[in-house]
Amino acid sequence: MSGIEGKVVAITGASSGIGEATALLLAERGARLVLGARRSERLAELVGRIAAAGGVAVRIRTDVTRREDLKALVALAVERFGRLDVLVGNAGVGTISPLDDLRVEEWDHMVDVNVKGVLHGIGAALPVFRAQGSGHFVTTASTAAFRVVPAMAVYAGTKFAVRAICEGLRQEAGGALRVTTVSPGPIATDFAEASTNSRVRAEITAMRDRLAIPPDAIARAIAFAIEQPAEVDVNEVVVRPTAQG
Repeated sequence: MSGIEGKVVAITGASSGIGEATALLLAERGARLVLGARRSERLAELVGRIAAAGGVAVRIRTDVTRREDLKALVALAVERFGRLDVLVGNAGVGTISPLDDLRVEEWDHMVDVNVKGVLHGIGAALPVFRAQGSGHFVTTASTAAFRVVPAMAVYAGTKFAVRAICEGLRQEAGGALRVTTVSPGPIATDFAEASTNSRVRAEITAMRDRLAIPPDAIARAIAFAIEQPAEVDVNEVVVRPTAQG
């Protein structure tokens, strides 16, 4: 048995990219999954694939900007499986653009998804973890949480905030809970498509095509953190392409 088999794992942003890859890998290793994302059709297709391969997964439409959606995700885990062992807070958005573009609504949306979405997940899962006496928060940040570059000021700001929040959570968690932050570099996903600045979108796409690694590289890092013994807390994992500067 692996340290993953039988664990109940909820994943936000599960319908594509890192979330989808993580769901498939954890299902293969015996986790029972509760999958959340905004794109219900893609979620349904993913649950079908997992079931066809002999895995166990349920789904619920989840918009992380809505507190009630995160509460519903956690409640579904408890209702269907009696507990929640891991919350993978993976939902995120990167509407990258220079500050001079003044895309203020996009700034607000990044804060709502990337920062408030993480807080909503913590708020929903923390009472359940405390009542159980165990639980694990795994949150996707970014290498942008370590280095700011032009056009990524707001995005990087949200990811710096995620690292700070998760480090504070780790310090407050005590001996029963685990807290892991996973920071990916460029990953082969549709991340670039979120940018409404055509120049920036082309630059990010070119970088992705030049050096990005597949989403399952991050899925393996998440699985590594989850499968450790209960007394081992892998706090931070940074996964970059070898070619990333």
